[in-house]
Amino acid sequence: MPDQPNPDTRPNVILILADDMGFADLGVTGSEIRTPNINALARDGVMLSAMYNCARCCPTRASLLTGLYPHNAGVGHMGANLGTPAYQGFLRNDSATIAEHLRASGYRTLMSGKWHVAGDFKARNIDSWKVGDVDHPTPRQRGFDHFYGIMDGATHFFSPHYMLEDDRRVEVVPDDFYFTDAITDKAIGMIEGAVSDEKPFFLYLAHTAPHWPLHAHPEDIARYDGVYDKGWDHVRTARHEEMNGQGVFQQGWAISPRDTGVHPWGDEANKDWEASKMATYAAMVDRMDQSIGRLIAALKQLDQFDNTLILFLSDNGGCAEFMAEDGWAQFYPDVTHDGRKITMGNVVDLRPGDAQTFQSYDKPWANVSNAPFRLFKHYVHEGGISTPLVAHWRKGFTPRGTAHAACHVVDILPTILEATGCTYQTEVGGHEIQPMQGESLMDLLRDKEWERVQPIFWEHEGNAAIRSGPFKLVRLHGHDWELYDMEADRTELTNLIGKNAPREKDMLAQYEAWAKEIGVMDWDVVLPRLLEAWNMESVDG
Repeated sequence: MPDQPNPDTRPNVILILADDMGFADLGVTGSEIRTPNINALARDGVMLSAMYNCARCCPTRASLLTGLYPHNAGVGHMGANLGTPAYQGFLRNDSATIAEHLRASGYRTLMSGKWHVAGDFKARNIDSWKVGDVDHPTPRQRGFDHFYGIMDGATHFFSPHYMLEDDRRVEVVPDDFYFTDAITDKAIGMIEGAVSDEKPFFLYLAHTAPHWPLHAHPEDIARYDGVYDKGWDHVRTARHEEMNGQGVFQQGWAISPRDTGVHPWGDEANKDWEASKMATYAAMVDRMDQSIGRLIAALKQLDQFDNTLILFLSDNGGCAEFMAEDGWAQFYPDVTHDGRKITMGNVVDLRPGDAQTFQSYDKPWANVSNAPFRLFKHYVHEGGISTPLVAHWRKGFTPRGTAHAACHVVDILPTILEATGCTYQTEVGGHEIQPMQGESLMDLLRDKEWERVQPIFWEHEGNAAIRSGPFKLVRLHGHDWELYDMEADRTELTNLIGKNAPREKDMLAQYEAWAKEIGVMDWDVVLPRLLEAWNMESVDG
């Protein structure tokens, strides 16, 4: 008989991204929310305690997918095209996605969930959408063999306004539809197809949970009935104590004070309603973890679990956005697919969770999600940019607990390329691709000597930072620069500015050179263009 070809033993890769989930929202980082499946991946793999994202949904997704900083990938702010390559609002042609790199090496490339790197969409004006044109590329146009999910940034969990399956709009939503469940079901089907065809696969499972609106199954919400009755101050303190007890960080830093925009729980007049908001948020995280458990079970049944690199992280910190009827809610339909009226916004005493509500959990609970850090999504202080990265690959590395080196989402692509042995494509579709800007984390995951070579940079809405070694120079838009020693004070309580002028000067010069090179625009220039594009008078955030 002729020799049989060797089976492809390269690892599969699953990249799971949560949406608007704070650092402290997992059991493995101190939370009371039940996340046994993610906890088990961390326990039997590696957790990185200092993984950084880009402070906002689509900038992080653009960076994660391309191994470039958001401006280099074309998403320097959000989806609106603001007139420059750094702010065009969709992936640039001189960037290439993980899928484009891996498909060139024979991988089956799969995506289920939220895309959000393809320009601006207005959910209440679907007839105007131009899905698939040059400004609104679909996942299938950027390297994915199969796609199921949404193009824009958020959706109704029970009644999505616009869904795609491959290149076809999904018109009918079943009565028992729930987005987190649906994208997991589709993802499992996709990997079953790849395994049947004996193809290694890359799956990008991009959740919208626990991003607003607060929607969850009643049985999941019931699990958290009464859990939040003691309020945000109690829960935030308990999480901090638990994470210190678990040794999440290399040392037990003091927790940052309650945010100045949050009143004490004792002063809250609507305690039952507030507790119900957090219970619904917790239920959304819980259901996401359940779905990851179903995915893991499928991998084991297919005999793929041991040779699959699984990466889990969040796209930004907890979201402090208040859901007002005339704010973000105005962009979304106020009627379900079967004609039921939705009450839009955070209406006091209207319990969130079901299909006829559209609420957010708001700043006080986001302050809990981001414990022990300061600030929220949008900002580049630690509360806005910190996420645990959970990595598991039974055949690739042994369990090693928690590592504390500073890493960034630009590092995900080079890590996947090293794990799979795939080549970084320097040309895709006739376009020369920018050199990747991240550094592979495989040595770090394998408990080998690893030290970051380049600083890490951030800019979003004029909020800016650079981390070089243990030091971080950071500013809020319109405010003075602050300097912190991240090893001694990652909760950013002791501002060292003025204590070491040469270091400050050098870090500022590096930041300014980076910002100029990648095309950062002043936020005071960007904001008027943005508000005009969105037809809004202001941005809450």
